[in-house]
Amino acid sequence: MSSEINNIIHSNNLDGYILPKNDNYFTEYSKINHLKSITNFSGSAGFAIFLKNKKYLFVDGRYTIQAEKESGNEFKIYEIPYVWPKDILEKKIKIGFDPDLFTWETLSKYFGNNYNLVPLSLKLENKNKTKNNYPFFSLDPAVAGESVNSKINRLIKIMKTRKIDYNFISSGENICWLLNIRGKDLPNSPIANCKIILTKDRNIYFFSSQNKIKKIKLSLKKLKIYFLKHDDFLKCLTSLKNKNFCIDSKTCSIFEESLISYKFKIVDKEDSLYILKSLKNKTEIKNMVSAHIEDGVALTKFLYWIKNLKINNLTEKKIENKLESLRRISKNYLYPSFDTIAGSGPNGAVIHYRSDKFSNRKLNKDDLLLLDSGGQYKWGTTDVTRTVCFSNVSDKVKNIFTRVLKGHIAVALSNIKKEINGHNIDKIARESLNSVGLDYRHGTGHGVGAFLNVHEGPQGISRNNFVKLKEGMILSNEPGFYKKNDFGIRIENLVFIKKIRSKLLFENLTMAPIDIDLINHKMLNKQEKKYLFKYHFDVYNNISPFLNKNEKIWLASLI
Repeated sequence: MSSEINNIIHSNNLDGYILPKNDNYFTEYSKINHLKSITNFSGSAGFAIFLKNKKYLFVDGRYTIQAEKESGNEFKIYEIPYVWPKDILEKKIKIGFDPDLFTWETLSKYFGNNYNLVPLSLKLENKNKTKNNYPFFSLDPAVAGESVNSKINRLIKIMKTRKIDYNFISSGENICWLLNIRGKDLPNSPIANCKIILTKDRNIYFFSSQNKIKKIKLSLKKLKIYFLKHDDFLKCLTSLKNKNFCIDSKTCSIFEESLISYKFKIVDKEDSLYILKSLKNKTEIKNMVSAHIEDGVALTKFLYWIKNLKINNLTEKKIENKLESLRRISKNYLYPSFDTIAGSGPNGAVIHYRSDKFSNRKLNKDDLLLLDSGGQYKWGTTDVTRTVCFSNVSDKVKNIFTRVLKGHIAVALSNIKKEINGHNIDKIARESLNSVGLDYRHGTGHGVGAFLNVHEGPQGISRNNFVKLKEGMILSNEPGFYKKNDFGIRIENLVFIKKIRSKLLFENLTMAPIDIDLINHKMLNKQEKKYLFKYHFDVYNNISPFLNKNEKIWLASLI
């Protein structure tokens, strides 16, 4: 057990301590990751519980194989949402936690009401000493598509309807959207770590590092905005009149909520910005289309390269570097939207795999390669997965790939007005696999931001997502299948919801070919064959002007 955690437990007379993945901004990806440094688990979601004689690591279905490999020697691995701490721990034991790093919503989900949870404001040592002074910056109106004033007016209208006097917005991504700003506080997302209080009178109290705000001070000078230090939060609250507050149950920490509730009445715990942000305007959609064409050029060139290459001595790291070099050709490309997943053979079965110096495999011609990657461009975010083969594969593998493809096409052709939400569409995605007793342990799709986070709520396509799908939402479409220690298959496109006459339909953003060498065409019906033909035809029309002669010929052969 980490000596630091051990000392916390014994010096505070506790039975255990819970350690989350997130920092105090509750972002998926953070430059501070105590969970990884202490448990060795490098996934983007999870938490650990340390008892005096036992250690548990809780992860979701994307990470069970990875967690066993990285942390299984020391930790008992449990898969959420099927097992929570309340399902395995004795009642009434004392568990310590940092109130800066948890919300009441999270702790309630984990423990219910039968545990003695002890808040401890202790700061673990930050192993990442790198200073980040990258300044916040404002978006060009041509990228945002809506002015800050317009967005604030829409939010204040909602506040008045809900009788909210003060809105504490603690999600950095929501503030970035509202104020049309961005930053570089996360490794792969243009997020500014900040929090604000917005009053119904349009006053904005902006809490952040003071060394990052010089640029946005100028661009936001027409607003009634006050730039404060993080530590000024309590002082600011003290200066406000006793009225009604709204907080965000997903990102308002227990510490912050306790400070607010001491003086104010919390009347709402739902941040309206999540849904407002999810409904992309015409400019955002147009820019996302452009970003995906640029990204599609890079990925198509990569797929041509690797499908026509002798793969001797080609490793997963070399594959990652090659794709990155092709993306960097675009002057509008900034950096990856997440760490590239290049899983060859058995590594492809690790759903969110990341190669390192120990796992970095040489590619074998009989392997499948699962390549999941994305980019942040100056006006858009991409995320795409392709599975590729390099030799004739067995009928069994072809049939599984084709069933995944059938699920992918079923999602793409969904009647959204009929299906209503991601819960219903998720069922459709799994039908072909389920018919032969197969399935996958992740959702079929997640929401995606426009030059923001690659994973964005509230919309999604999964068993537990009942959010109504609406025009302008962007989601991923990514069914898959994974055979442990053998191979992984996933086909992922980003799509946006478009209104055509009275129908709501998915329209593809991703423009990159699907490996036809893995398809059993006899298993596809007429509608599916027509979809595949049209998709590759659209890819050719959008991408071919940017390809060389040989790349064009190859891409045309796939239609």
